Amino acid sequence: MARLRNLFARWFRAPAPAAGSAGEVPFHPRFTANIREFERLIGYRIRTPAFFVRALVHRSSLQQRHHASVSNERMEFLGDSVLNLIVGEYLYRHFPRAEEGELTKVRSRLVNRKALAAYGKAIHLADFILTSPSAAGSLGKGHDTITADCFEAVIAAIYLDGGIDAARGFVERRALSALRSGDVVTSDENYKSMLLEYAQARGLGIPRYSITREEGPDHDRTFTVEVILNNEKKGTGRGKNKKEAEQAAAQRALQLFH
Repeated sequence: MARLRNLFARWFRAPAPAAGSAGEVPFHPRFTANIREFERLIGYRIRTPAFFVRALVHRSSLQQRHHASVSNERMEFLGDSVLNLIVGEYLYRHFPRAEEGELTKVRSRLVNRKALAAYGKAIHLADFILTSPSAAGSLGKGHDTITADCFEAVIAAIYLDGGIDAARGFVERRALSALRSGDVVTSDENYKSMLLEYAQARGLGIPRYSITREEGPDHDRTFTVEVILNNEKKGTGRGKNKKEAEQAAAQRALQLFH
């Protein structure tokens, strides 16, 4: 108990320095030179650049500067909480009949590391993250952890800079739009099997899946697939592999029939 009291006393001994105060935030040449481009990519007009500098500074870059306290880890912590609140509130409001377990499963698919990295890559976040040369190499090889963590930190920066409504707008554009478009498979259902059963029961033949587009480098491909049934296109889906894209296309087709 004494150790706990001492810990809290140390934490709350004095107010923390204001985020972005002089001497706390390292210089970030890429962000400083391209702040308007960064604003365009995230769809938000920045008021306090220091928040976003902190969000973009990976701890590896600070080992050489001896300023480990100003990495984006604290921002990541806050961004994770804000993200879960926004997504949880959205699912609660838009899926009133879904049970708690189902809501939890959908949220986890929207905010897991793979999904966050995909959102970050969509806005070219890796181009702005300040890292050590070795960590930068990991980014180039498609390493998801740094990008995902930074995406959460950017959410925190928007929240601190513009409030919860600004953060909600960003999350809805980047993450929740994937749910609305069907790009995120939200359950463990095998939609391809369900579509096959539906089609055969109604004499519509066997669904055929065709890749219509492939985007991105070899280590980070995105596939677009359309499903053809009875010689008509019935649904289109996207995914990080062919199986995921086919499942999304089948899900869209089933939504059309129902």
